[in-house]
Amino acid sequence: MSKVERDDLEYLFELARDKTVAGRRMLVATIGDLFFSQHDVLTDRERSLMTEILRQLIHDVEVSVRRALAERLAEQPLAPSDLVVALANDEIEVAHPLLVNSDVLQDLELIEIIRNRTLEHQLAIGIRKSLSEEVADALVATESVDVIKTLLENHNARISQRTMEYLVEQSQRVDTYQNPLLRRPDLETTLAKRMYWWVSAALRSYILERYEVDPAELDETMESTVKALTENEGAQRPKAVELADELAARQEITPALIVKTLREGEVALFAALFGKFTGIRLQLVQRMLFEPGGEGLAIACKGSGIDKSTFASIYVLTRKARGRDSVNHLADMAGILGLYDRIKDDAAGMLLKKWQRDPNFLRAIWQIEQPQRAPTRH
Repeated sequence: MSKVERDDLEYLFELARDKTVAGRRMLVATIGDLFFSQHDVLTDRERSLMTEILRQLIHDVEVSVRRALAERLAEQPLAPSDLVVALANDEIEVAHPLLVNSDVLQDLELIEIIRNRTLEHQLAIGIRKSLSEEVADALVATESVDVIKTLLENHNARISQRTMEYLVEQSQRVDTYQNPLLRRPDLETTLAKRMYWWVSAALRSYILERYEVDPAELDETMESTVKALTENEGAQRPKAVELADELAARQEITPALIVKTLREGEVALFAALFGKFTGIRLQLVQRMLFEPGGEGLAIACKGSGIDKSTFASIYVLTRKARGRDSVNHLADMAGILGLYDRIKDDAAGMLLKKWQRDPNFLRAIWQIEQPQRAPTRH
C-alpha cells in the first residue's frame, strides 16, 4: 500500500503555516485532492489525520470551499462520518448535497438535523432517495405543511401505516396533502376511498356556494365518479348481485320480475333486483326487509314508481319471508297501504335520492358542513 509522497507532506506543512484565507482554502482543496485521489492509497493513520485536519479547518474557509468539499463527500460511501455530519449541519448551501445524497448519514443524525436545523434542511432531507419510517415520522412531527408535502411527493420514502392514517385525517383540513397522498403507491385502498369522499364533499361545497346547480344532480354525478375511481374489481361478489347486474345491463328488471322472484322464495335475488331497480344499496334493502312496519319499503316503492298493488304483493311476500304470521301481516295491510297513499310523490322521490347516496359521501358532506354550524351551548 503506497503512502502520501514526502513532497506532498512538505507542501501540506507549508500550507498549514499560511494563516491567510487563501492559504486555508488551498490547504482544504489540497487535502481533499489527496483524500479522494484514485492513485494514492492512504494508510489508516494518514486518512484519520487528514479527516481531523479537514474537520478543524472547514469553518475557517469560505462557503464555496465547504460546498465543494461537501459535494465530493456526498458521492463517497466511505466518507468519514464525523466530517459528513459536521458539514450536514452547516448552512444549507453547504449541507444540501449531503442531506440529499450522502449514504453516510444515519437515521439518528438525520433526525437530529430535522429537529435542530432550518426548514431548508428539513426540505432537503425530505427529497432523499431513501428515507426510513423513523425519519419520515420526524419530518411529519415538524408540522410544516411544506415539509410534509415534500415527504409525500417522495415515493421512495417509507411511511408507516399509523403515520399515513394520521396524514389522511389531516388532509381533510389541509388541502395541500390531498393530491400527493392520492398519488402515493403505498396508500391503502380503504384510506384512498375515504379521501376520495372528502375531496368530493369539499368540491361539492365549493360548487354549491358559487354556482346555481341542482344539489341532487351534482351529488349523483360526483358519487358515480368516485365509485368508478374506487371500485374494487377484484372483490368476489355474490351470485345474486352478479345476476342482478346482468339483468340491469339488459334493462330487464321490472316490478313484475321482482315480485316473481320473491314469490319463488329467492330472497337474496329479490334484494339484489330491488336494489338495482330503486338505486338503493344492498345493505339498506336488507335492512328494510327486517324492519317491522314496512315504511321503508313503502317509500322506496312510491319513490321508484312501483304501483300500489305491486307494493302490496311485495309487502305481503316479504312478511312471509320473515316468518310473520299471515293474520298479523294481513291485519297490518290497511295501515301500510294507507301510508303508501299518503306519501307524496315528490317527498318519496327526494328521500329515495338521499338513500341512493353512498353513506361515505353523506358522512363526508356532514363533516364538511360541521364547521359552518353554530356551536352548541350547554
